[in-house]
Amino acid sequence: MATENPVESLQEEATCPICLEYFREPVILECGHNFCRTCISQCWEGSDMGVSCPQCRETVQQRNLRPNRQLANVIEIAKRLSFQAAKGSGGEKVCGEHQEALKLFCKVDQIPICVVCDRSRAHRTHTVVPIEEAAQEYKEKIQAHLKTRREERETLLGFKVTAEVKSQEYLKRIEKEKQKIVSEFQQLRQFLEEQERLLLAQLEKLDKEIVKIQNENITKLSEEISQLSELISEMEGKCQKPSREFLQDVRSTLSRCEKGKFQQPMEISPEHEKRLSDFSQKTILLMETLRTFKDILPSELERKVGESRGAHTQGKIAANVTLDPDTAHPHLVLSEDGKNVRRADRWQDLPDNPKRFDTVSCVLGCEGFTSGRHCLEVEVEGGQYWAVGVARESVRRKGWISLSPQGGIWAMERCRDQFWALTSPATCLPLRRFPCRIWMYLDCDRGQVTFFYAGDQAPIFTFVPASVPWGRIHPWFWVGPGSQLSLCP
Repeated sequence: MATENPVESLQEEATCPICLEYFREPVILECGHNFCRTCISQCWEGSDMGVSCPQCRETVQQRNLRPNRQLANVIEIAKRLSFQAAKGSGGEKVCGEHQEALKLFCKVDQIPICVVCDRSRAHRTHTVVPIEEAAQEYKEKIQAHLKTRREERETLLGFKVTAEVKSQEYLKRIEKEKQKIVSEFQQLRQFLEEQERLLLAQLEKLDKEIVKIQNENITKLSEEISQLSELISEMEGKCQKPSREFLQDVRSTLSRCEKGKFQQPMEISPEHEKRLSDFSQKTILLMETLRTFKDILPSELERKVGESRGAHTQGKIAANVTLDPDTAHPHLVLSEDGKNVRRADRWQDLPDNPKRFDTVSCVLGCEGFTSGRHCLEVEVEGGQYWAVGVARESVRRKGWISLSPQGGIWAMERCRDQFWALTSPATCLPLRRFPCRIWMYLDCDRGQVTFFYAGDQAPIFTFVPASVPWGRIHPWFWVGPGSQLSLCP
């Protein structure tokens, strides 16, 4: 007893012998033993005859339970002493109910508990392990989740970068389209303004000619009217004179009257009338053209766009391509008909010729194209490493080659669960489904390569027009471990 810890001894004395936890509302029996009020009441519940003490089995004649207030005070002191002892032992957290160090872990409730909790009815049937063991187990689980979350974060960061690059590409394309539209409409405005100035200048010339004729007519008519007015006044005055005076110089008067015939005013010539009619017809035609242009422009643009989209799948020649064994890397095995290729485990003993790839497991199609539009369907069977596309006939065959337009290759690639357009730098393609049958369209006249899903013709990626240079272009294939490619008829 001399070596026994006094705090532990006090905890034992403050523990109910029924629930093995600190007394709650302690009561004392006639025999002197103490119990929780709830515990002793449940123990005696249903017993109509005499009851006994659960500890000493002495019969208790009366059921009056007297509260033991002194013991309740001692229990509070024991809790505080236990709490201080736990803090002094290294600052460990303690049980809020028993003030014991939390040295165990309940795997059912997934909470730290103390040794007193372990013996209580709440955790008696549960699986309990040392807290350090539980911490190590859960730490490994958390580390596994942490690794997964970090990988997901890296993937999302990659998607974010790809989305930003893609957005920037679209924004650049939009800006180019804006500039083209502004330029075209500026030219259209300049053309219309020039035509407007030309037509108005011609009308202004005709206007001046008509005004000149009008002014000349007014001047001449005014002069003749003035002369006639003077002659009329003279003749009226002459007629008022006596006969003798009237007949004097009558011959001269008659002569002036006979010469007083006025000239007809100058009329607008048929040429002017024709020119004005021509301008009227031009104006009517111009107004009708502008109204028609405004009405049909939106629908015509939509039609042209639709034709452009339809051009991806129309007017192309199905290319009958076979694989060229003289270009196949020694790791590649070709079928007899030249329609299938797979990656072999071993290096084959093949003659080394200038056309054969010797570093990257590639193969070219025998057929090359210099003009027109051509369609090729490729089926992928298994494997997570492959690429399909086109290459220049002069593509490098020996040593390491650049899988990019700079290296003379325009293709799309699968590398594990990611797809890439082999641009420079490569563009990650956020595809929602893995393509197993691919349509590859080569438009030699536009210098463009487009990839589609073979089933629904949904687009995968397009190399911009004029990115593929002039010259002979061959279908190109890269086959990685476990992959097999077939050229469909």
